[in-house]
Parts: sequence; C-alpha cells; structure tokens
Amino acid sequence: MPSGFDNDMYLRTQSEHIRYRMEQFGGKLYLEFGGKLFDDYHASRVLPGFKPDSKISMLMEFGNQAEAIVVINSEDIVRNKIRKDIGIGYDSEVFRLVDSFADRGISVCGLVMTQYTGQSAADQFQRKAEAMGLRVYRHYPIEGYPSNIPLIASDEGYGRNEYVETTKPLVIVTAPGPGSGKMAVCLSQLYHENRRGVSSGYSKFETFPVWNLPLSHPVNIAYEAATADLSDSNMIDPFHLEAYGVTTVNYNRDVEVFPVLNAILEGIYGESPYRSPTDMGVNMAGSCIVDDAEVRRAANNEIIRRHFAMMRDRKEGRVDQEALFKTEVLMKRAGICVEDRRVVSVVREQMSLSERPVVAAEMPCGKIVMGKASPLLTASSAMILNALKTLARIDDSVLLISPEVIRSMQRLKVDYLGNRNPRLHIDEMLVALSIAANDDEVVERAFAKLPELRGCDVHSSVIISQVDEVLYKKLGMYVSSEPEYQTKCFFHGN
Repeated sequence: MPSGFDNDMYLRTQSEHIRYRMEQFGGKLYLEFGGKLFDDYHASRVLPGFKPDSKISMLMEFGNQAEAIVVINSEDIVRNKIRKDIGIGYDSEVFRLVDSFADRGISVCGLVMTQYTGQSAADQFQRKAEAMGLRVYRHYPIEGYPSNIPLIASDEGYGRNEYVETTKPLVIVTAPGPGSGKMAVCLSQLYHENRRGVSSGYSKFETFPVWNLPLSHPVNIAYEAATADLSDSNMIDPFHLEAYGVTTVNYNRDVEVFPVLNAILEGIYGESPYRSPTDMGVNMAGSCIVDDAEVRRAANNEIIRRHFAMMRDRKEGRVDQEALFKTEVLMKRAGICVEDRRVVSVVREQMSLSERPVVAAEMPCGKIVMGKASPLLTASSAMILNALKTLARIDDSVLLISPEVIRSMQRLKVDYLGNRNPRLHIDEMLVALSIAANDDEVVERAFAKLPELRGCDVHSSVIISQVDEVLYKKLGMYVSSEPEYQTKCFFHGN
C-alpha cells in the first residue's frame, strides 16, 4: 500500500530525542507512554508506513539501559475492564505486556496497582502476579488530588506510596489503557527519587495529537474521532503559545492538568523544568511524514471508519447520541462524507439492488473487489477469495475450494457442532484454502497473496460477525460496516 510515513526516520529521531531528555535530567528518565506501546494499529492506519510495533522497536535500541513499570488501576481490576481492540481484560493485558517486554529483552521491575483501597479483586491479582515471580506495589488515593499540592508532595501523599526499585537510566511507564494512573506513578517515583538524592526527570511519549500538525489536520481530527466516546478534544496549547509564541496542538486533559502538574513538580524540585504541556512530550511523528497527501487520505478514511464504528456502538447501546453526533461534526470539520471512501459507495449501490449481504474491498492497485453471501460462504469469505484471485491474476471462474469440501465442513459445523449458521467464516475458509494449496499450484498462488491484503480498505453492508472481525484484524485489513444486522433476531451470534 502507498506509504506516507518514514518509519526508519521515526525510530532514529525518536530515540535521539529520548536520549536528549535523559541527559537533560542527569541521566535518569521516567517516560510515560500514552496510547498503545504495542500493536498501535490506529497509528499505522492514519500514518501509512508506521509499523504497529514501532514504539517498542525504538525502545529496544536502548538495550539494557531500559526497564519497565506496568500500571493498572485497582478499580479496573474490580470492573474487569476490557481492552476492546483485542478483547481481553486489563488484568490479562498486564501479563501480556510483561511477556511482550520480556520477548524483547526489556525487564519489568514491577507492577503498580493504583487507587488501592483493599479491593479483594486487587488482592487476588497481586497474589497471582507474585506467584508468577512479579513484584507488585500499591499506590493509594490522595485526598484532594490533584489540587491539594501540599498533601500530594508530602510523606502522607506520594511518600505513602510504595517505592518501585529501579536500576536502569530509562524507566518506561505504561498501562493497559487510559485512566490507569501512569502520570501519578511517574511523579510519585520522582518524589521518592528526590528524597533519596537521585537526579531524575519525567517526560511523556504521546503519539497523538501530533503537536506540530495543525488542529484541523485529518491526523489530529482522526484522533478526536477515536476518542469521541470519552468527550475529549484537541486544542491549541495556550501555555506554549504564551511562553514561546509558537502554535502547537495538545490534548485538552493535559492542558487542563498542566498548572497542577507544574505545581507538583515545583513541590518536588523547587522549580519546574517545563513551561507548557508540549514541552513535556517527546513526539517526533509529525516530522517523519513524507507524503502529506497520502497521510491526509488515510486519516480521512479513518475518520469515516470511526463514524461507522460509532453508529454500530450506538445501535448496540454502548454509547449515547452525543458521541455519534461528535463524529458527524468531526467529518464536517474535515470536509468529508462517508461516500468519500470508495468501498462505501460501492456497497451502498449494491444494497439498493439486492438484500444479500455484500462486502467490498479496495485493492492496492485501486480495483474494487466484492463478495456476496451465499449458502456456502459469508460475504467476507467470498470477498477474500475474490481478492486473492485478483492479486494472483487467477480467472474469476476458477473455484479455489471445492464446493464438496465446503459442504463437508458445513456438515461438521451444523450436524456435529450445533452451529446454526452453515456458511464458512473467514477462519474456516482459510483452513480449507490452506489444505487445498498443498495439492494445487493455482490455489497456492492465491494463498501466497494473503500478506498483500494488509492495508486494504473494507466495508460491509451488515454488521460483521465477531469471528470475521477478529480475522480482518489479523489480516491487517481496515474494515467498517453499516449499522444493520443480517437478520431481525434479538440475539446475534456467529
């Protein structure tokens, strides 16, 4: 797919900027990671060329100079909060993060449970983690936080929190999701380090919004669309404008909390090293865009996809009307409509001609490929087979999977496993395709084209089943759907 972002430049300039910050604070830096440290698919969608694991790849360049702290809010453990993009609980995501760090040679020096008040679920989580050999620390609520500065920067505030023993000059502080308390953990550590006479500093790694892109740039608007259900927004950083006369973009929450954060830093150090929220960041993403037109196109597509996702969430009762209205406003700000995604126009035209579910995908060459639901396959499975034939230049009349094989699999699904839907989903179709590829050179040609589906834009006339949605993510395809179910049932399984 076309690239608008130089990932190699990003890795180089980002690591250089972090090293500069480490030197600025005497060699030790607590680096808060906002957003996703691993699997940042939003960034890869709006910045074509950005690799989902770019951030952790960059940190690997620090080798044994880096270690990590993973933070989880105790209340998120109690609520069993879920990371929606991969469908696992925050508590499980903590262990996944630990494994991901270990796989890349970065040690995790501790897990921190914030807002701990004796919750039994948090105690159970701690016992499980410690049984695995992990060290767990407790951080407590502080009355009047974040405005009660004298209490916060005292032995009864941050001083009451358990201090995480660290040994490396770069300490990465991350979490399963927002609201975990990463910044408070960093500041608590600074308080303890200062009491011990250790020179250390704090900085923030937040990819979005991109501070040196305009507020109206589609990349920054796409970030607002991604957080529309949180009632957050981007804004001009007034502190940076006043201090330096330069217009930059920041996150409303960071701007709102900056005076308090600044006061806390003054309480710890005697003087704050920062004059604005933008000063705190180490984000070089905006400087690595090499094709602004391609990035704008990709970001506009993401805004539209987020709008469709919000329409689906609204239909399923997960968000209110205000969140949906916000994505509509954001599309108007970007000067786009849903039909600007070519696949949407194609699908809607087909919907006017037939009631059969249809899925359309835009190939790297720009060609639109469609698939329709049949007694044998879901529309998504049919589309992917047609897309593979297009990429491998195989005539459309060629059957890659024998209908007899599909019917045999359907017999297994319905007669023996009790499924109501006989059509093969993407995963089932791909298993059949992989087996057929062993004995058929033509099928092998198609099967070998699977990696080329990554980055293709996809739209469906009906809400996609959960199992197919998971496979789209694994294939790296960017999918959306109309907010309509295939049937009029109240329960919609796979």
